[in-house]
Amino acid sequence: MFAITGITGNIGGQVARILLDAQKPIRAVVRDARKAEEWIERGAETATADIGDAAALAEAFKGAEAVFILIPPNFDPQPGFPEARAIAAALKSALQTASPQRVVYLSTIGAQAKETNLLSQHTIIEQTLRDLHLPIAFLRPAWFMENSSWDVAPARASGIVPSFLQPLDKPVPMVATADIAQVAAELIQESWSGHRIVELEGPKQIAPNEIASTFADLLGKPVRMEVVPHETWESLFRSQGMKNPEPRIRMLDGFNEGWIEFESDEAARRKGKVGLKTVLKSLLDRQN
Repeated sequence: MFAITGITGNIGGQVARILLDAQKPIRAVVRDARKAEEWIERGAETATADIGDAAALAEAFKGAEAVFILIPPNFDPQPGFPEARAIAAALKSALQTASPQRVVYLSTIGAQAKETNLLSQHTIIEQTLRDLHLPIAFLRPAWFMENSSWDVAPARASGIVPSFLQPLDKPVPMVATADIAQVAAELIQESWSGHRIVELEGPKQIAPNEIASTFADLLGKPVRMEVVPHETWESLFRSQGMKNPEPRIRMLDGFNEGWIEFESDEAARRKGKVGLKTVLKSLLDRQN
C-alpha cells in the first residue's frame, strides 16, 4: 500500500495514476474528503488528513509500505517560516508513529543552499526529517517547466513575456512535472537504506530566450522575453498581495546568481525525457 499526499494536485495525481496503472494499491490522503471521489472510483483507499495534523497523518500513513509526501505550496510565508516548521514537526511525528518502510519527500533543487529564500521551507523540512531513522529519499527537481503557464497569456496577447529569470540567455535547470511524477513513482517502489538525495532535471537546461522562441514556434508569431527590472520586484509583488516578498525575491536571485543549483555533478543527476516544446504545447492547449 502506497500512501500519497498532494493527490488532488498535478504531481501527486500523476504519481497515483502511474501506480494504479501498474496495479499497485494506493491510499489517497486528502484534506477534503469530498475530493476523494475520483480515487474511490478507481479502487483506492482514502484517508482524510491536513498536512499539519500529526495525529491524522499518522493514521493516514498507518500500515502503508511507503509514503509520498508533497506539501502545499506557500509563496508568501511569514518571516522565519513558521508554517514550514509546523509541517516539519507534524510530518516527523506522524512518520515516527506510522513507521513506513520508506518515504519519498518532494523537495527542491537548492535545498542545500545556505542563503535564506523561498525554497528554505524545504531545507527546514529536510533537516527535520533527517532525524528519523527511516529510509527517506529527498527528490530534488529543477525549476518546473510548467511555471511557464503564467507566460501563456502575454505570449498570446502581445508577444512580450516578462521574465524574472535573468539574464535572458542564461540556461536554467528545468524539468517537466510528468518526469517528476514518473521518478517519484519509481522511487517509492525501490528499496534502500538510510537517507538519499535524488536530483532531477530535464533533457537539457533552458534559457528564458528559448522559452520565447518555443512559444513563437508554437504560436506562429514573434514572441520575446523582456526583463522585469529587479528594483521593481518588491513593489510589484506587494501590489499582487504578497505581505513578505523577500523570500521570493531571494529565490529568484538564487537562480539568477547561480547559488540555487544542484548539489551533485551532472553525471549523478537523473534526467527526464519530456522536452520544453511538449510542455508549452500542453499549456497552450489547456488554456485555449
